[in-house]
Amino acid sequence: MTSSFDLIVIGTGSAGASVAQACRQEGWNVAIVDEREYGGTCALRGCDPKKVLVGAAELVDRTARLQGKGMTDRANINWNDLMAFKRTFTDHIPGAHEQKLQDAGIHTWHGQAHFAGEDLIEINGETFQAKHILIATGAAPAPLDVEGEEHLANSDDFLNLEQLPERIVFVGGGYISFEFAHVAARAGAEVHIIHNNHHPLKGFDPDLVDELVEHSRTVGIHIHLNVSLQQIKLLADEADKKRYQLTAAYKQENGDVDDNRSPLQLECGLIVHGAGRAPNIQQLQLEQGGVDYSKKGIAVNEYLQSTSNPRVYAAGDCADSPGLPLTPLAGLEAKTVAHNLLNGNSQTTDYTEMPSVAFTIPSIAAVGLSEEEARKQISHVEVRHMDMSSWYTYKRTNEQAASVKLILDTEQRTILGAHVLSGEAGDLINHFAVAIRLKLTVDDLKKVTFAYPTIASDLGYMLKL
Repeated sequence: MTSSFDLIVIGTGSAGASVAQACRQEGWNVAIVDEREYGGTCALRGCDPKKVLVGAAELVDRTARLQGKGMTDRANINWNDLMAFKRTFTDHIPGAHEQKLQDAGIHTWHGQAHFAGEDLIEINGETFQAKHILIATGAAPAPLDVEGEEHLANSDDFLNLEQLPERIVFVGGGYISFEFAHVAARAGAEVHIIHNNHHPLKGFDPDLVDELVEHSRTVGIHIHLNVSLQQIKLLADEADKKRYQLTAAYKQENGDVDDNRSPLQLECGLIVHGAGRAPNIQQLQLEQGGVDYSKKGIAVNEYLQSTSNPRVYAAGDCADSPGLPLTPLAGLEAKTVAHNLLNGNSQTTDYTEMPSVAFTIPSIAAVGLSEEEARKQISHVEVRHMDMSSWYTYKRTNEQAASVKLILDTEQRTILGAHVLSGEAGDLINHFAVAIRLKLTVDDLKKVTFAYPTIASDLGYMLKL
């Protein structure tokens, strides 16, 4: 006899676990399954452990900037100690997370789940029936289809390195490559980033990205733009110390290989995949469940319900929704799914503001419309691009790269978008997110008295119209 549940959740990250708990609180019979440790990417293999490493790298950077300005010794990273410290934030998560779900009365399983029918989920050879199914499996490194791809490490591997290689190459110019490159460089490694066009860090303001790229090069990060990965070779594997050779072709402006230039060849101890992520849905056998999908994820309607199988919902990075691949957005979508499961489809997700931060050193952040989007949509736009490096906030720490670009509606006197490059970007962007969410005008913000000297007290200078 097949066991039945009101809800089966696939994935135990921020989206899956919160929906499971919300439905269980209303008396539903709920089960949850994960092929990996319980807790999801953010807590175990992403945001949280990454920020621990970034914090140490920021300290190295800050003491270096203040040499001769009061600091006499530079900070140095002991990689083994840093990894041990990072594990204090992650090692306890799987057990505690699973226990919390079990204490709530949720059935927990470990294993690979896949559809065996429109309302059937098979786990470890056993089939279960579900009135509703939530897919919250997140994302995984996108396949690159290059020779030697099996030798690529991923972000999980980097976050668990016992020893930092002397030379590391990051493939792809996204936030994963840039964040880890800044950490590795401050930890003493020789770092290279290769990217297949002239525009890394897609999704962030291109002018600020250019400034970040230039600054990254000044701290020793080698950034190779408009090169295409062709091959990876394992040259040596001795005593747990591997050596690889990476070959990449230079490209012309039209994207064709530039035959007039010799290929770029780099030897290193580690090559990390940072060239984008794809919805982690390949193993779910969605066809058997009648669940439509695309390369962007599960096809969903405005209620985050499958467009082809009404029993199924999806949230987070595996859903083809307007949300960015960010933990807060996964949580936001989870609230929508939980509401619609419990009350019927009546709530949609408001994506008005989606602040995004790449925790490079300095950080780069964005919220709202880009300059290009604003100019296409609105005629009365002012773009204000300011170099802040001479402002007190940044001068006192000798920060060389600090700038902001604001996109303003001069008729409504509102903020359409904000883009920040600075050590304070991660905090500053949230003030702009509040303004956009609440539709505050420039005049509303200028009425607020902020503590001085703080990052928020700079808002008055930025918003003078």
